Amino acid sequence: MDSDRCIFFQLAKANQLAGKFLGQKVAGLNITPVQALTLGFLNKEDRIAASELGRKTELDSATLTGILDRLEAARLIERHNNPDDRRSILIYLTESGKVVAMKAARLIVEANQELLRDLTEEESHFLHETIGKLRRQAIKI
Repeated sequence: MDSDRCIFFQLAKANQLAGKFLGQKVAGLNITPVQALTLGFLNKEDRIAASELGRKTELDSATLTGILDRLEAARLIERHNNPDDRRSILIYLTESGKVVAMKAARLIVEANQELLRDLTEEESHFLHETIGKLRRQAIKI
């Protein structure tokens, strides 16, 4: 099969390039793209259960645990027992984590705008809708 006609190849390469692009944008914060995205979710909703953060980030438990371990080692987050549910852990941004999370969220928005800047609003909307359809289809399979 020709690689330019293989959707799996095209999506994989687009993902690699997008990850590299975002990585360059957040490199000054000393975090990875997936850490930036995780902090972006926490910037929007701090003090969230780890299980809920996993659902929002769509990361499996093992992957999220590794990311949280690194963010905790960098003193950007803290884990606390949930007083309402002993089985649950709450994720809190530290003061420095709040600063980095706000910067990460801003950089993600800027990176989105920059990556999509050559698309019309309609093309950008179509791209998001199409990717959403592909993701929903892949879940069904």
